[in-house]
Amino acid sequence: MYKISTLNKISPAGLGAFTDSYSITDDVSCCCGIVVRSADMHEMEFGKGLLAIARAGAGVNNIPLDRCAESGIAVFNTPGANANAVKELVIGAMILAARNIPEGIAWASGLHGDDVSRQVEKGKGQFAGTEIAGKTLGVVGLGAIGAMVANAASSLGMNVIGYDPYLSVNAALRLLPGVGIRRDIKELLGESDYITLHLPATDSTKGMFNDELLSCVKSGAVFLNFSRDKLMDEGALIKALDADGTAPLGKISKYVTDFVTAGIHGRPDVIVLPHLGASTAEAEDNCAAMAARELMDYIENGNIVNSVNLPAVSLGPVTADETRVAVITKDEPDPVRLASAMFADNTVKAAAGGTRPSTDGSSLYGYALLSLAQPVTSVPKVDGVVKVRVLQDM
Repeated sequence: MYKISTLNKISPAGLGAFTDSYSITDDVSCCCGIVVRSADMHEMEFGKGLLAIARAGAGVNNIPLDRCAESGIAVFNTPGANANAVKELVIGAMILAARNIPEGIAWASGLHGDDVSRQVEKGKGQFAGTEIAGKTLGVVGLGAIGAMVANAASSLGMNVIGYDPYLSVNAALRLLPGVGIRRDIKELLGESDYITLHLPATDSTKGMFNDELLSCVKSGAVFLNFSRDKLMDEGALIKALDADGTAPLGKISKYVTDFVTAGIHGRPDVIVLPHLGASTAEAEDNCAAMAARELMDYIENGNIVNSVNLPAVSLGPVTADETRVAVITKDEPDPVRLASAMFADNTVKAAAGGTRPSTDGSSLYGYALLSLAQPVTSVPKVDGVVKVRVLQDM
Protein backbone atom coordinates (compact mmCIF):
# COMPACT_ATOMS: atom_id res chain seq x y z
CA MET A 1 0.00 0.00 0.00
CA TYR A 2 1.39 3.37 -1.02
CA LYS A 3 0.86 6.18 1.49
CA ILE A 4 0.06 9.72 0.32
CA SER A 5 0.01 12.76 2.59
CA THR A 6 -1.90 16.00 1.97
CA LEU A 7 -0.66 19.32 3.36
CA ASN A 8 -3.80 21.32 2.55
CA LYS A 9 -7.47 20.62 2.14
CA ILE A 10 -7.47 18.72 -1.15
CA SER A 11 -10.57 18.03 -3.22
CA PRO A 12 -12.07 14.64 -2.22
CA ALA A 13 -13.17 14.14 -5.84
CA GLY A 14 -9.59 14.66 -6.95
CA LEU A 15 -8.16 12.32 -4.33
CA GLY A 16 -10.68 9.76 -5.53
CA ALA A 17 -8.46 9.36 -8.60
CA PHE A 18 -6.05 7.32 -6.46
CA THR A 19 -6.56 3.58 -6.84
CA ASP A 20 -7.07 1.10 -4.02
CA SER A 21 -3.30 0.66 -3.85
CA TYR A 22 -3.07 4.06 -2.15
CA SER A 23 -4.12 5.38 1.23
CA ILE A 24 -4.18 8.94 2.56
CA THR A 25 -2.23 9.64 5.77
CA ASP A 26 -1.54 12.68 7.94
CA ASP A 27 1.94 11.37 8.77
CA VAL A 28 4.35 13.00 6.31
CA SER A 29 7.29 11.07 7.75
CA CYS A 30 6.14 7.75 6.28
CA CYS A 31 4.57 8.77 2.97
CA CYS A 32 5.98 8.20 -0.50
CA GLY A 33 4.02 11.08 -2.05
CA ILE A 34 2.64 14.46 -1.01
CA VAL A 35 -0.18 16.48 -2.55
CA VAL A 36 0.04 20.18 -1.67
CA ARG A 37 -1.63 23.43 -2.62
CA SER A 38 -0.27 26.54 -0.86
CA ALA A 39 1.50 25.18 2.25
CA ASP A 40 5.07 26.48 2.56
CA MET A 41 7.46 23.51 2.35
CA HIS A 42 10.79 25.38 2.34
CA GLU A 43 11.59 24.57 5.98
CA MET A 44 10.00 21.13 5.95
CA GLU A 45 12.03 17.99 6.63
CA PHE A 46 11.38 15.20 4.16
CA GLY A 47 11.12 11.54 5.10
CA LYS A 48 13.61 9.11 3.56
CA GLY A 49 10.82 7.31 1.71
CA LEU A 50 9.42 10.41 0.01
CA LEU A 51 9.56 9.96 -3.76
CA ALA A 52 7.51 12.84 -5.12
CA ILE A 53 5.51 16.00 -4.39
CA ALA A 54 2.60 17.10 -6.56
CA ARG A 55 1.39 20.67 -6.45
CA ALA A 56 -2.35 20.83 -7.15
CA GLY A 57 -1.94 23.99 -9.19
CA ALA A 58 0.62 25.68 -11.42
CA GLY A 59 2.84 27.81 -9.16
CA VAL A 60 5.55 26.04 -7.16
CA ASN A 61 7.12 28.94 -5.25
CA ASN A 62 6.16 27.20 -1.99
CA ILE A 63 8.34 24.15 -2.75
CA PRO A 64 12.18 23.97 -2.52
CA LEU A 65 12.73 22.58 -6.01
CA ASP A 66 16.52 22.26 -5.97
CA ARG A 67 16.63 20.74 -2.48
CA CYS A 68 14.07 18.19 -3.64
CA ALA A 69 16.12 17.32 -6.74
CA GLU A 70 19.23 17.01 -4.58
CA SER A 71 17.32 14.52 -2.42
CA GLY A 72 15.98 12.57 -5.39
CA ILE A 73 12.41 13.87 -4.97
CA ALA A 74 10.45 14.67 -8.12
CA VAL A 75 8.19 17.72 -7.98
CA PHE A 76 5.14 17.97 -10.24
CA ASN A 77 2.60 20.67 -10.97
CA THR A 78 -0.69 20.59 -12.85
CA PRO A 79 -0.49 23.05 -15.75
CA GLY A 80 -3.76 23.65 -17.52
CA ALA A 81 -5.94 21.96 -14.92
CA ASN A 82 -7.24 25.31 -13.67
CA ALA A 83 -6.91 27.14 -16.98
CA ASN A 84 -10.64 27.46 -17.64
CA ALA A 85 -11.29 28.87 -14.17
CA VAL A 86 -8.63 31.56 -14.61
CA LYS A 87 -9.79 32.30 -18.17
CA GLU A 88 -13.37 32.93 -17.02
CA LEU A 89 -12.18 35.19 -14.20
CA VAL A 90 -9.98 37.23 -16.55
CA ILE A 91 -12.86 37.76 -18.98
CA GLY A 92 -15.13 38.67 -16.08
CA ALA A 93 -12.54 41.09 -14.68
CA MET A 94 -12.17 42.78 -18.05
CA ILE A 95 -15.92 43.38 -18.16
CA LEU A 96 -15.89 44.59 -14.54
CA ALA A 97 -13.37 47.25 -15.52
CA ALA A 98 -15.02 48.18 -18.83
CA ARG A 99 -18.47 48.71 -17.32
CA ASN A 100 -17.35 50.26 -13.99
CA ILE A 101 -19.23 47.51 -12.19
CA PRO A 102 -17.39 47.58 -8.82
CA GLU A 103 -17.93 51.34 -8.50
CA GLY A 104 -21.57 50.98 -9.47
CA ILE A 105 -22.19 48.22 -6.95
CA ALA A 106 -20.52 50.19 -4.16
CA TRP A 107 -22.59 53.30 -4.98
CA ALA A 108 -25.89 51.41 -5.28
CA SER A 109 -25.25 49.57 -2.01
CA GLY A 110 -25.02 52.89 -0.19
CA LEU A 111 -28.39 54.26 -1.35
CA HIS A 112 -31.10 54.83 1.27
CA GLY A 113 -34.64 56.11 1.42
CA ASP A 114 -37.96 55.47 -0.29
CA ASP A 115 -36.86 57.05 -3.58
CA VAL A 116 -34.04 54.61 -4.40
CA SER A 117 -35.35 54.10 -7.91
CA ARG A 118 -35.22 57.84 -8.60
CA GLN A 119 -31.71 58.08 -7.16
CA VAL A 120 -30.59 55.26 -9.44
CA GLU A 121 -32.01 56.88 -12.56
CA LYS A 122 -30.44 60.20 -11.63
CA GLY A 123 -27.01 58.88 -10.73
CA LYS A 124 -26.36 55.89 -12.97
CA GLY A 125 -24.83 57.99 -15.73
CA GLN A 126 -21.63 58.46 -13.73
CA PHE A 127 -20.88 54.75 -14.23
CA ALA A 128 -21.36 54.58 -17.99
CA GLY A 129 -18.66 52.39 -19.42
CA THR A 130 -17.51 50.93 -22.71
CA GLU A 131 -17.99 47.64 -24.50
CA ILE A 132 -15.09 45.25 -25.05
CA ALA A 133 -16.20 44.21 -28.55
CA GLY A 134 -13.98 45.89 -31.11
CA LYS A 135 -11.29 46.72 -28.57
CA THR A 136 -7.78 45.30 -28.76
CA LEU A 137 -6.63 42.80 -26.14
CA GLY A 138 -2.92 42.15 -25.77
CA VAL A 139 -2.13 38.75 -24.26
CA VAL A 140 1.39 38.45 -22.83
CA GLY A 141 2.11 34.73 -22.47
CA LEU A 142 0.36 32.22 -24.73
CA GLY A 143 0.47 29.08 -22.62
CA ALA A 144 -2.59 27.10 -21.52
CA ILE A 145 -4.33 30.04 -19.83
CA GLY A 146 -3.20 32.78 -22.20
CA ALA A 147 -4.35 30.79 -25.23
CA MET A 148 -7.78 30.18 -23.70
CA VAL A 149 -8.15 33.87 -22.82
CA ALA A 150 -7.16 34.83 -26.36
CA ASN A 151 -9.72 32.49 -27.92
CA ALA A 152 -12.50 33.55 -25.55
CA ALA A 153 -11.83 37.25 -26.16
CA SER A 154 -11.79 36.70 -29.91
CA SER A 155 -15.19 34.98 -29.73
CA LEU A 156 -16.52 38.06 -27.90
CA GLY A 157 -15.55 40.26 -30.82
CA MET A 158 -12.24 41.60 -29.57
CA ASN A 159 -9.17 42.11 -31.73
CA VAL A 160 -6.56 39.89 -30.04
CA ILE A 161 -2.79 40.22 -30.31
CA GLY A 162 -0.24 38.13 -28.44
CA TYR A 163 3.39 37.96 -27.38
CA ASP A 164 5.24 35.05 -25.80
CA PRO A 165 8.99 35.14 -25.09
CA TYR A 166 9.05 31.34 -24.70
CA LEU A 167 7.22 30.53 -27.94
CA SER A 168 8.41 31.09 -31.47
CA VAL A 169 6.27 33.28 -33.69
CA ASN A 170 5.66 30.40 -36.11
CA ALA A 171 4.58 28.07 -33.30
CA ALA A 172 2.26 30.73 -31.89
CA LEU A 173 0.69 31.28 -35.30
CA ARG A 174 0.06 27.54 -35.65
CA LEU A 175 -1.55 27.30 -32.20
CA LEU A 176 -3.57 30.51 -32.43
CA PRO A 177 -4.25 31.30 -36.08
CA GLY A 178 -6.76 34.03 -35.20
CA VAL A 179 -4.35 35.95 -32.99
CA GLY A 180 -1.99 38.60 -34.33
CA ILE A 181 1.47 37.71 -33.01
CA ARG A 182 3.86 40.50 -32.09
CA ARG A 183 7.63 39.98 -32.02
CA ASP A 184 8.19 42.94 -29.71
CA ILE A 185 6.32 43.32 -26.42
CA LYS A 186 6.59 47.10 -26.64
CA GLU A 187 4.65 46.99 -29.88
CA LEU A 188 1.89 44.97 -28.21
CA LEU A 189 1.71 47.35 -25.23
CA GLY A 190 1.34 50.36 -27.51
CA GLU A 191 -1.55 48.83 -29.48
CA SER A 192 -3.64 47.31 -26.69
CA ASP A 193 -6.72 48.75 -24.99
CA TYR A 194 -6.53 45.86 -22.51
CA ILE A 195 -3.39 43.97 -21.50
CA THR A 196 -3.47 40.64 -19.66
CA LEU A 197 -0.43 38.84 -18.23
CA HIS A 198 0.03 35.07 -18.28
CA LEU A 199 3.71 34.51 -17.56
CA PRO A 200 5.48 32.41 -14.91
CA ALA A 201 7.28 34.10 -12.02
CA THR A 202 10.99 33.53 -12.61
CA ASP A 203 14.18 35.45 -11.98
CA SER A 204 13.96 36.82 -15.52
CA THR A 205 10.32 37.98 -15.22
CA LYS A 206 10.42 39.42 -11.68
CA GLY A 207 9.71 43.14 -11.93
CA MET A 208 9.55 42.77 -15.72
CA PHE A 209 6.92 45.49 -16.08
CA ASN A 210 9.06 48.43 -15.03
CA ASP A 211 9.25 52.09 -16.01
CA GLU A 212 10.65 51.24 -19.43
CA LEU A 213 7.89 48.80 -20.42
CA LEU A 214 5.03 50.70 -18.80
CA SER A 215 6.07 53.84 -20.67
CA CYS A 216 5.09 51.97 -23.85
CA VAL A 217 1.52 51.27 -22.71
CA LYS A 218 -1.23 52.91 -24.74
CA SER A 219 -2.68 55.84 -22.81
CA GLY A 220 -5.90 54.83 -21.04
CA ALA A 221 -5.25 51.08 -21.26
CA VAL A 222 -6.58 48.66 -18.65
CA PHE A 223 -3.92 46.31 -17.23
CA LEU A 224 -4.91 42.87 -15.89
CA ASN A 225 -2.58 40.69 -13.84
CA PHE A 226 -3.95 37.27 -12.92
CA SER A 227 -0.57 35.59 -13.23
CA ARG A 228 1.87 36.66 -10.47
CA ASP A 229 2.20 39.89 -8.49
CA LYS A 230 6.01 39.72 -8.77
CA LEU A 231 5.82 40.43 -12.51
CA MET A 232 4.92 44.04 -11.76
CA ASP A 233 7.29 46.74 -10.50
CA GLU A 234 4.82 48.31 -8.11
CA GLY A 235 6.56 51.69 -8.01
CA ALA A 236 6.47 51.92 -11.79
CA LEU A 237 2.83 50.84 -11.80
CA ILE A 238 1.85 53.59 -9.37
CA LYS A 239 3.62 56.18 -11.50
CA ALA A 240 1.82 54.89 -14.59
CA LEU A 241 -1.54 55.05 -12.80
CA ASP A 242 -0.82 58.59 -11.60
CA ALA A 243 0.40 59.87 -14.99
CA ASP A 244 -1.93 62.22 -16.82
CA GLY A 245 -1.19 60.96 -20.31
CA THR A 246 1.23 63.79 -21.09
CA ALA A 247 3.92 62.54 -18.70
CA PRO A 248 6.71 60.23 -19.91
CA LEU A 249 4.67 57.30 -18.68
CA GLY A 250 1.50 56.48 -20.61
CA LYS A 251 -1.48 56.54 -18.27
CA ILE A 252 -2.95 53.19 -17.18
CA SER A 253 -6.62 53.88 -16.49
CA LYS A 254 -7.19 50.80 -14.32
CA TYR A 255 -5.19 47.95 -12.87
CA VAL A 256 -7.12 44.75 -12.19
CA THR A 257 -5.36 42.04 -10.23
CA ASP A 258 -5.88 38.86 -8.25
CA PHE A 259 -3.16 39.77 -5.74
CA VAL A 260 -3.55 42.10 -2.75
CA THR A 261 -0.49 44.24 -1.93
CA ALA A 262 -0.30 47.16 0.48
CA GLY A 263 1.04 49.64 -2.07
CA ILE A 264 -2.00 49.58 -4.37
CA HIS A 265 -4.75 48.43 -2.04
CA GLY A 266 -7.58 50.96 -1.70
CA ARG A 267 -6.83 52.98 -4.82
CA PRO A 268 -9.96 53.89 -6.82
CA ASP A 269 -8.20 52.97 -10.08
CA VAL A 270 -7.27 49.48 -8.84
CA ILE A 271 -9.67 46.52 -8.71
CA VAL A 272 -8.31 43.86 -6.37
CA LEU A 273 -9.67 40.32 -6.12
CA PRO A 274 -8.66 37.96 -3.27
CA HIS A 275 -6.69 35.41 -5.35
CA LEU A 276 -9.74 33.74 -6.84
CA GLY A 277 -8.12 32.53 -10.07
CA ALA A 278 -8.34 28.81 -9.40
CA SER A 279 -10.97 28.98 -6.68
CA THR A 280 -13.71 26.94 -8.30
CA ALA A 281 -14.92 23.50 -7.35
CA GLU A 282 -14.17 22.28 -10.86
CA ALA A 283 -10.59 23.60 -10.89
CA GLU A 284 -9.80 22.13 -7.48
CA ASP A 285 -11.17 18.76 -8.60
CA ASN A 286 -9.18 18.88 -11.84
CA CYS A 287 -5.91 19.91 -10.16
CA ALA A 288 -6.15 17.27 -7.44
CA ALA A 289 -7.04 14.48 -9.89
CA MET A 290 -4.18 15.47 -12.22
CA ALA A 291 -1.76 15.55 -9.27
CA ALA A 292 -2.91 12.08 -8.22
CA ARG A 293 -2.39 10.67 -11.73
CA GLU A 294 1.10 12.18 -11.95
CA LEU A 295 2.11 10.68 -8.60
CA MET A 296 0.76 7.23 -9.46
CA ASP A 297 2.49 7.15 -12.84
CA TYR A 298 5.78 8.13 -11.26
CA ILE A 299 5.56 5.84 -8.24
CA GLU A 300 4.41 2.77 -10.18
CA ASN A 301 6.02 3.27 -13.60
CA GLY A 302 8.80 5.77 -13.04
CA ASN A 303 7.33 8.05 -15.72
CA ILE A 304 7.74 11.81 -15.37
CA VAL A 305 5.17 14.19 -16.83
CA ASN A 306 4.89 17.85 -15.77
CA SER A 307 7.81 17.81 -13.38
CA VAL A 308 9.33 21.20 -12.54
CA ASN A 309 12.70 19.95 -11.28
CA LEU A 310 13.38 16.84 -13.41
CA PRO A 311 13.06 16.21 -17.17
CA ALA A 312 10.04 14.60 -18.82
CA VAL A 313 10.77 10.90 -19.42
CA SER A 314 8.39 8.01 -20.10
CA LEU A 315 8.44 4.33 -21.09
CA GLY A 316 4.74 3.68 -20.54
CA PRO A 317 3.38 1.21 -17.94
CA VAL A 318 5.68 -1.39 -16.41
CA THR A 319 4.97 -4.81 -17.95
CA ALA A 320 5.19 -8.30 -16.51
CA ASP A 321 8.29 -9.25 -18.52
CA GLU A 322 10.50 -6.38 -17.47
CA THR A 323 12.36 -4.94 -14.53
CA ARG A 324 12.37 -1.17 -14.68
CA VAL A 325 15.07 0.96 -13.12
CA ALA A 326 14.77 4.70 -12.48
CA VAL A 327 17.97 6.65 -11.94
CA ILE A 328 18.28 10.31 -10.86
CA THR A 329 21.66 11.90 -11.57
CA LYS A 330 23.45 15.17 -10.86
CA ASP A 331 25.87 16.94 -13.21
CA GLU A 332 25.87 13.99 -15.62
CA PRO A 333 25.26 15.10 -19.23
CA ASP A 334 24.13 11.64 -20.37
CA PRO A 335 22.09 9.92 -17.64
CA VAL A 336 21.07 7.03 -19.93
CA ARG A 337 24.71 6.21 -20.67
CA LEU A 338 25.57 6.27 -16.96
CA ALA A 339 22.53 4.17 -15.97
CA SER A 340 23.20 1.63 -18.72
CA ALA A 341 26.79 1.27 -17.56
CA MET A 342 25.57 0.61 -14.01
CA PHE A 343 23.58 -2.41 -15.26
CA ALA A 344 25.89 -3.53 -18.05
CA ASP A 345 25.49 -7.19 -17.03
CA ASN A 346 21.75 -6.98 -17.83
CA THR A 347 19.92 -6.70 -21.15
CA VAL A 348 18.51 -3.22 -21.77
CA LYS A 349 15.24 -3.63 -23.70
CA ALA A 350 14.43 0.09 -23.83
CA ALA A 351 15.76 3.31 -22.36
CA ALA A 352 14.81 6.97 -22.12
CA GLY A 353 16.26 9.94 -20.30
CA GLY A 354 17.02 13.63 -20.20
CA THR A 355 18.45 16.48 -18.15
CA ARG A 356 17.18 19.68 -16.61
CA PRO A 357 19.14 22.56 -15.03
CA SER A 358 18.52 23.57 -11.44
CA THR A 359 16.55 26.78 -10.85
CA ASP A 360 19.75 28.78 -10.34
CA GLY A 361 21.55 27.08 -13.22
CA SER A 362 24.40 25.84 -11.04
CA SER A 363 23.60 22.13 -11.37
CA LEU A 364 22.26 19.72 -13.96
CA TYR A 365 19.80 17.07 -12.81
CA GLY A 366 19.18 14.06 -15.00
CA TYR A 367 16.79 11.17 -15.13
CA ALA A 368 17.03 7.80 -16.88
CA LEU A 369 14.54 4.96 -17.20
CA LEU A 370 15.77 1.52 -18.20
CA SER A 371 13.64 -1.48 -19.11
CA LEU A 372 15.71 -4.56 -18.23
CA ALA A 373 15.15 -8.15 -19.27
CA GLN A 374 16.38 -9.74 -16.02
CA PRO A 375 15.72 -8.97 -12.35
CA VAL A 376 18.18 -6.67 -10.57
CA THR A 377 20.18 -8.43 -7.86
CA SER A 378 22.33 -5.48 -6.79
CA VAL A 379 22.66 -1.76 -7.38
CA PRO A 380 26.21 -0.39 -7.63
CA LYS A 381 27.15 2.91 -6.02
CA VAL A 382 28.31 5.36 -8.67
CA ASP A 383 29.43 8.98 -8.47
CA GLY A 384 26.88 11.36 -9.90
CA VAL A 385 23.88 9.19 -8.97
CA VAL A 386 21.40 10.73 -6.53
CA LYS A 387 18.84 7.92 -6.30
CA VAL A 388 18.09 4.55 -7.87
CA ARG A 389 14.70 2.83 -7.78
CA VAL A 390 13.91 -0.67 -9.00
CA LEU A 391 10.28 -1.09 -10.07
CA GLN A 392 8.43 -4.31 -10.79
CA ASP A 393 5.10 -4.88 -12.52
CA MET A 394 2.32 -4.55 -9.92
